[in-house]
Amino acid sequence: MIQKGIFITFEGPEGAGKTTVITELAKRLVEEGWNVVLTREPGGIRIAEKIREIILDNNHQEMDAKTEALLYAAARRQHLVEKVIPALDDGFIVLCDRFVDSSLAYQGYARGLGIDEVLLINKFAIANTMPDLTVFFDIDPEEGLARIANNSEREQNRLDKENIQFHRKVYEGYQELIHRYPDRIVTTDASLSELEVTENVWKIIYFQHIKYSNS
Repeated sequence: MIQKGIFITFEGPEGAGKTTVITELAKRLVEEGWNVVLTREPGGIRIAEKIREIILDNNHQEMDAKTEALLYAAARRQHLVEKVIPALDDGFIVLCDRFVDSSLAYQGYARGLGIDEVLLINKFAIANTMPDLTVFFDIDPEEGLARIANNSEREQNRLDKENIQFHRKVYEGYQELIHRYPDRIVTTDASLSELEVTENVWKIIYFQHIKYSNS
């Protein structure tokens, strides 16, 4: 078993199907005997979930881009110190649906605040805690939004309702991050079936990363 924790994050445009796949991955890891924490951003703990409600509320259309970026960083900080870092210190595998790359792609690139500028805000929030591995769910923004529109069980939040140009910019932002961090970010084709995506990501995180960690 691992002696220190492994921090794996999952990123992608809206409607990429991350949440369903991550849940299945966590189940498989537990079945394999690993200690797992499954969490999300913004959220994961009480304070961060309250901030999430503010950020994603459809009634908050007037929210300034810098306010949005700062709220994400605040939620991230509390989530880290209260949940993620303690789990890593205890040797758990932490699977997190979104992390700092989301802020860099959404607020840094798509909102036009600047990737480096938003990274600076988040360096204050996260200190030296970065993912060991990030899996990017690659899907065309139009296809992702179509999935959301066809999913009657999912309520569309404030970011879902941004125009297509915004979502294209988010995708471009992620491409820039993949170029910047090729050793950390691995891409998987999220346009495939749920089963195919799950199997492909399982190979990435388990056979290429977890199974031989600290061995």
